[in-house]
Amino acid sequence: MSRTIISRVHPIDELRAAVEAAAGDLRNGNAAPKARASLERPKKAGFGDYSTNAAMLLAPALGAPPREIAERLGAKLTARLGEAVDHVEVAGPGFLNVFLADAWYVAAARQIVAAGDEWGRGTPEHPEKVIVEFVSANPTGPLTAASGRHAAYGDALARLLELSGNTVTREYYFNNAGSQVDKLGASVRARARHEPVPEDGYQGDYVTEIAARIPGAAEKTAEELGAVASALIMESIRATLAAYRVEFDSYFLEGSVYDGDPSPIAVAFELLKEQGHSYESEGALWMRTTEYGDDKDRVLKRSTGAPTYFAADVAYHENKVQRGYDRLIDVLGADHHGYIGRMKGVMEALGHEPGRLEIPILQFVHVVEGGEKAKMSKRRGDFVTLDELLETIGVDATRWFMISRSHESTIDLDLELAAKQDAENPVYYVQYAHARIASILRNADAAEVEAALVSEGSGLALNASERELIRKLLSFPPEVREATERRAPHRIAGYALELGQAFAAFYRDSPVLKEQDAELRAFRLALCVASQKTLAAALGLLGVSAPEAM
Repeated sequence: MSRTIISRVHPIDELRAAVEAAAGDLRNGNAAPKARASLERPKKAGFGDYSTNAAMLLAPALGAPPREIAERLGAKLTARLGEAVDHVEVAGPGFLNVFLADAWYVAAARQIVAAGDEWGRGTPEHPEKVIVEFVSANPTGPLTAASGRHAAYGDALARLLELSGNTVTREYYFNNAGSQVDKLGASVRARARHEPVPEDGYQGDYVTEIAARIPGAAEKTAEELGAVASALIMESIRATLAAYRVEFDSYFLEGSVYDGDPSPIAVAFELLKEQGHSYESEGALWMRTTEYGDDKDRVLKRSTGAPTYFAADVAYHENKVQRGYDRLIDVLGADHHGYIGRMKGVMEALGHEPGRLEIPILQFVHVVEGGEKAKMSKRRGDFVTLDELLETIGVDATRWFMISRSHESTIDLDLELAAKQDAENPVYYVQYAHARIASILRNADAAEVEAALVSEGSGLALNASERELIRKLLSFPPEVREATERRAPHRIAGYALELGQAFAAFYRDSPVLKEQDAELRAFRLALCVASQKTLAAALGLLGVSAPEAM
């Protein structure tokens, strides 16, 4: 996985460079430490704005106690940074705590403002062509709440990858050739003929509705009805996803792996044969998946000659590689843990680096109403549909609550909390912060706002809330980078909430429109603009709207 570099020179990177340069001055030709010095925000107040362990890394080479080295390092760093440093302190075994001056914060804020809409955008060391396959629910029924989590996560991850400089394709794998479609057809036929639905069929009322939409359904075969019904359901799924602000670039039909000469499945079979990873036994074709840690070898082609679902998966992943994708990301549910090793083994058997395939596993979603698990569906009583969630709490709340927790954690989506129009609801809180800033800027003179964006603001004395807001704004690009590299879009939701809280404190402590000092007023207006843009960018990554008024 390529590491993302923040596209603009970041103020904290400049500070880190100054620390490393000061350490280089002290080394005076001695070998550099093997480890890179840290530069971190101290967890406790009173220990500076940033702290570094550079002195402790230098001490062995310089043959002096770390605290003594830290004193000397502090002097070198202060000389390099000048008025940007208020003072430095040595702490503990040899940490150097750096207390930055208001001048540094003002200059950092100016860099954020100057970046404009580019703030947060990164450039990977090696840009990749990435395919993110997600949702891919069988076209046998409406999308569920779980599918809503997959859609929100996959789309947010794609947005992060794009912001970080990669080319991304969002793909839905449309299973139109499996046994589930056959069962759907049999279920529709039974409903059309007023007969009992097969025991392993689909019982939902939506099956009856589909049967009523198909002319002459009672006279059609189950195979014919399966094809028509799955197409109707897929049409409905696409409409639901569009309402959810999820647009796919490609819908890949499972049936297409059997098309062409040679077909993708024939190509995959030939590759496995050439590599010696397949064999015939009992009239069937098998893959040696046990060579890659699987508990048993898997059938590719049954003795009847029919390919298995696993074979279609093998062909599909080879097809992704053939289409030129550098990285393959499959977003799957909690019941697919065993799939990870198996498919990485497939990649290796096909002659590809297994690390090119990533499989984030998403945990379950429990929709909670009145403290109990909700059963909202009018069509079927044992699952909640995504459409019902969108009707009940809206797109923004649904997307937020589906993304705001790690994909590795189960979600308890509290409908009452998600519907609240107050600060207790985190998505409302963040959106309100954005709307409040928009109101401030509307009430300011437009020419004054434009002038504020280029005002120098030198010599200003900042309060604690202003400094904290600037620190939070500065952390957006690194947060985007971490969220992208860790495949963790929930970090952006957490960041947006913290930024909203930092702005609320700033607004409480720092009058903007009522400030009489023209230079300070201009600086605060510029901070409002930077905060609004950053909140909008964070919400945009989550697929949540940033309202101008609420």
